[in-house]
Amino acid sequence: MKKILLTAAALAALVAGPALGADLSRPAPVYKAPPPPAPVYSWTGCYVGGGGGYGMWNQDIQTDFGRGEISQTTTAGGRGWFGTVQVGCDYQVSSDWVIGAFGDWDFGDIKGKPEITDTRLFGHEKQKWSWAAGARLGYVVIPNLLAYVSGGFTEAHFDGFGLLDSFDGDPTRFSIPGHTYHGWFVGTGYEYGLKWLPGFFWKTEYRYSQFSGATLPFVCTGTPNQCVEGPGVDIHSKKFEQAIRSELVWRFNWAGPVRAAY
Repeated sequence: MKKILLTAAALAALVAGPALGADLSRPAPVYKAPPPPAPVYSWTGCYVGGGGGYGMWNQDIQTDFGRGEISQTTTAGGRGWFGTVQVGCDYQVSSDWVIGAFGDWDFGDIKGKPEITDTRLFGHEKQKWSWAAGARLGYVVIPNLLAYVSGGFTEAHFDGFGLLDSFDGDPTRFSIPGHTYHGWFVGTGYEYGLKWLPGFFWKTEYRYSQFSGATLPFVCTGTPNQCVEGPGVDIHSKKFEQAIRSELVWRFNWAGPVRAAY
């Protein structure tokens, strides 16, 4: 009987040994925390920016000769590059919508060659500067991409220019004075948060501006005898402008992407 019990105990030890060894070699389970939620961008904050763009202005011109004679309307325009600086503030009112206000200043060399209708005169006109102030409404397409529309008030200054004779290109004794035009603008664009440069955004916008018309006199720089034809002659100018601008924006009180709560 003892031999039978000893044999049974030996067999049980042989069977249990490998099973216990396998259990000891198996690593203890490790608890893994769930992945963090995706970052949520906040568009609330103020910013400064700078960049440049390309502008195109056109103007409708009529000549009033002061004797009840008004010429037909002709269109002339200018093209050129400009630089721009901007400041503004935004407020994110919901997960999808952003409202804001901004102002910018453009400076450049957008030149044109207007011709004075029903005359042989022309000149070289240049837009010296412009500024705009307005508001925008944006939609958050993805967390770091904002599409928006804008609108507001704008002014643009055009330098005076001397009139040249189109027959031989020589200067005449007449010139057109400079003038600051005021009007309104509408625009649309997008702003993209640079993930590799926190706090910086790239912004591109198309803008259309329309300015009120102005009546500008012929100014004579010659002697009184040479200026007999000058008094009473005016031009009526109404200007329109399109521009595409792109700039780097820094949100100086932007908190960056934040993690949503569990």
